Amino acid sequence: MYSSVRERLIHLQHCRGASWKTIHRLFRIDPTFASVFTLPSSVLQTYIPLPLQRYSLFFKDLHSLHIQSMIKTYKDNHIHTITIFDSDYPPLLKHIYEPPWVLYAKGDLHLLSSLKMISIVGTRQPTKEGIKSLRRLIPPLVADGWIIVSGLAAGIDTLAHEMAIQHGGNTIAVIAGGVNHIYPKQNQQLANQLMDGHLVLSEYPSHVRPQKWHFPLRNRIISGISLGTVVVQAKEKSGSLITASLALEQGREVFAVPGPIFLEQSKGPNMLIQQGAKLVHSANDIVEEFSCFFAKQ
Repeated sequence: MYSSVRERLIHLQHCRGASWKTIHRLFRIDPTFASVFTLPSSVLQTYIPLPLQRYSLFFKDLHSLHIQSMIKTYKDNHIHTITIFDSDYPPLLKHIYEPPWVLYAKGDLHLLSSLKMISIVGTRQPTKEGIKSLRRLIPPLVADGWIIVSGLAAGIDTLAHEMAIQHGGNTIAVIAGGVNHIYPKQNQQLANQLMDGHLVLSEYPSHVRPQKWHFPLRNRIISGISLGTVVVQAKEKSGSLITASLALEQGREVFAVPGPIFLEQSKGPNMLIQQGAKLVHSANDIVEEFSCFFAKQ
């Protein structure tokens, strides 16, 4: 049916009802996924114990989707499909817990081959101090060749992308829906700019709208493609702290910019510092953490 394992994997990832664990179970049965398309429904169902309605959707899509046509449409629209089996899959991302089976990217794919990536995340409501912190950190980082990774959210994320571009650097936005569904909508123009010379990255096919539960999953990619994560202003319960926690689980460095104790936006970074994150006063505090790593390259 398909000439390559990557086409089979992309097909499986498009099937409704399929989760990361669904595909993992099928991978354990057959790493080429070839037999998945020939197994009788009753047999396949024993391998992937999904609720009946979900399984019915999955099995229907398994035998009705025209993935080769979809892949051609992606190419025609300059959307790259990258599977975990491909050489251009981000090297660090392969080693995280539940790495995405397939990535969809629009823009400069060469950026993914760099190891010199740092994620910068933070509140959607930055103060003047938070903006000043970004202005102090980002220009020297991009001058040193660091690619700025963030999530295209309002606030710190948006500013991080914009400042990287303004200072002649490169930046990657990891989003929680397909590349045809930018969120928030007011960042569509910025996303277009990123797709033309930088990169927008997602684990979801282009038609998928962002869902609330996509955002925490997206965060594991932000931290997973980066050597470290910098938190610049975040409230005590914040998605940025989820990203920092994931970075720790992935064995990556976590940095935090301290702030005044009376600011809500300082509670997250200050708490991270209490827990052992590296306190950041300047870009050099970040760069020096990786000096030995790059000296060996």
